[in-house]
Amino acid sequence: MKPILFELGGLELTSYGLSKALAAIAAGLLLARELRRRRLDPALAYSLTLAGLLGGFAGAKLYYLAEHAGSLSAHDLGGMGFTWFGGVIGGTAAVGWVARRHGLPLGVVAGMAPIALAVAYGIGRLGCLLAGDGTYGVASDLPWAMSFPEGTVPTTERVHPTPLYEALAAFAVAGLMWRLRTRLRPLTLFGIFLVLMGVSRFLVEFIRLNDEVALGLSQPQIWSLILVAIGCAVAYRPGGLGERPLIAQPVGSGPPLEPTASMPARGREDAVSRHR
Repeated sequence: MKPILFELGGLELTSYGLSKALAAIAAGLLLARELRRRRLDPALAYSLTLAGLLGGFAGAKLYYLAEHAGSLSAHDLGGMGFTWFGGVIGGTAAVGWVARRHGLPLGVVAGMAPIALAVAYGIGRLGCLLAGDGTYGVASDLPWAMSFPEGTVPTTERVHPTPLYEALAAFAVAGLMWRLRTRLRPLTLFGIFLVLMGVSRFLVEFIRLNDEVALGLSQPQIWSLILVAIGCAVAYRPGGLGERPLIAQPVGSGPPLEPTASMPARGREDAVSRHR
């Protein structure tokens, strides 16, 4: 593992920092592609990505500091120490605020987000693996078990490379979301994404080093169950599976419209066909 890739002029380029930059770039490109597909302004992708990045980091750091309030040190205030679920809360709030400012329906944004979020999360987890930041799992003698003698949180014991497991799961979710993006309605797609990400994190926690807090579960597992419940509510809410597809509009013509009963039957069919 290589926490510091190289130094240039006294500045260190860390694998952790590089992974986060690459994750943001990938998310921006994927969001721009989805906005273009829906005939919306692709430039909005970078405002949404920046909001998600800043809000996510702020939420992740604040949650981590609150979680460790009784044992904080100067190390905790640095570039390490973030909690993913705090990032979800902060990033979601920031993206929602920017979307409203630009007149984008939140349902549209939610439908575009899963692929970008899953890819970005996977890239970020690869950065955690390279940094050896302590998010690895319990001891293992499996052929792919790893040790992190030069990691940020070093260990010479061979352990489960859980960041790698999470990265592979995230990329698999991204692939599934890509296949389903034109077949499911936006909020349904987003709900399924939440369920899959929650389940994957819940399962990997069984071989992670986090302490149990209640009912034999770790805190991330409890948050994962909450995420799954929210995803189910979003995907299967009354009428959720039957929500109507959005009509793509030319760039600059305002948010996408929905087909209405006042449209002629042929017009509704054309509208749905253009959207798909």
